[in-house]
Amino acid sequence: MKIGIDLLWLKPQKNGGIESYIRNLLDGLDKYSAEDDKFILFVSKDNEESLKKYFKSKKFEKILCNIESNKVGKRIIWQNAHLNSLCLKNGVETLFTPVYSKPLINDKSLTYITTIHDLQALHYPEYFSKGKYYWLRFAWKRCAKTSDKIIAISEFVKRDIIGKLNIKEDRIKVIYNPIIENGELYEFNKLSNKLNIKSRDYFYTVSQLLPHKNLKTLLYTMKEIKDNEVEMPQKLIISGVGGKDKETLINLIRELDLEENVKLTGFVSNEERDSLYSNSAAFLFPSIFEGFGMPPIEAMKLGVKVITTKCSCIPEVTEGKAYYVNDSYNAKEWVDVIKKALKDEKVIKYSFEKYSLEAVTKEYLNCFREIAGR
Repeated sequence: MKIGIDLLWLKPQKNGGIESYIRNLLDGLDKYSAEDDKFILFVSKDNEESLKKYFKSKKFEKILCNIESNKVGKRIIWQNAHLNSLCLKNGVETLFTPVYSKPLINDKSLTYITTIHDLQALHYPEYFSKGKYYWLRFAWKRCAKTSDKIIAISEFVKRDIIGKLNIKEDRIKVIYNPIIENGELYEFNKLSNKLNIKSRDYFYTVSQLLPHKNLKTLLYTMKEIKDNEVEMPQKLIISGVGGKDKETLINLIRELDLEENVKLTGFVSNEERDSLYSNSAAFLFPSIFEGFGMPPIEAMKLGVKVITTKCSCIPEVTEGKAYYVNDSYNAKEWVDVIKKALKDEKVIKYSFEKYSLEAVTKEYLNCFREIAGR
């Protein structure tokens, strides 16, 4: 089996959860695919270096394209003009695009598999410029219509694709995201000194700094805890790549007098992240929209209590095993649910076997073989 994988969209340390998803999946393909399987990775000038570990494997072959992933407009034009012909030139007959960026015009000699992670702009158009909103709406529908198989990362996303893009159910396959347990934790003492925190004396969240992540509510929650001298941790650590809400959040932290209580770490390694998960009093995930939402699962697999919302796919993927607020924007309710979680003495490490790297990779491989065999 020979599958092309379009990685031209990947901007290292800027793509958030989607970057974690594809890197995890590449690890799985290396580990669990057959010896004679071959994956052709189409990479750009500015992400090639970050993917170099995969080129050491005999299962991966690199094709370096003369574009930069960070120059989005030029990259999209180049993909539509050249990617199909480049696939055929290199003997690739099935192209997997892990995001919505597949060429909009199909080549009849190729079959296409596309993953759709969410249709956020169709739910919250106010978070996007008009240009980006109309482009996303067009690109999602066109990619869905022209792909031989669509992978949705949750049942919630599948229902969305059926309802909003008018795609037949039998063309969509749900495959959840792979969650990897790294095993190694960064030395917490170093993080403790750097961030001025103590084990079990802070809350943690992992999130891009975007409006739908609802981080403002966590800031108001911390303000509620601080002003009312609630007996629980007074610090919140927020890790993740930036986003359009960064300046708004920084200003709100200042306005609420939370400079000593809230710390934005920016990007952290998986080992640092897992150490911050493991030593936190609880993991707070206030997002109002997710296609999957990996951080709550990562935290729960490490035995960390998770307080989150009942929005979009979150109850589905957490399997009802977290602590949930009913009103995602109500800081007082957040405080009450956090209190309840902290009083619960049970510590459970959930396994979530269906999100294991092996299980998810094998589902992808089955899908690849089905489409490549047509």
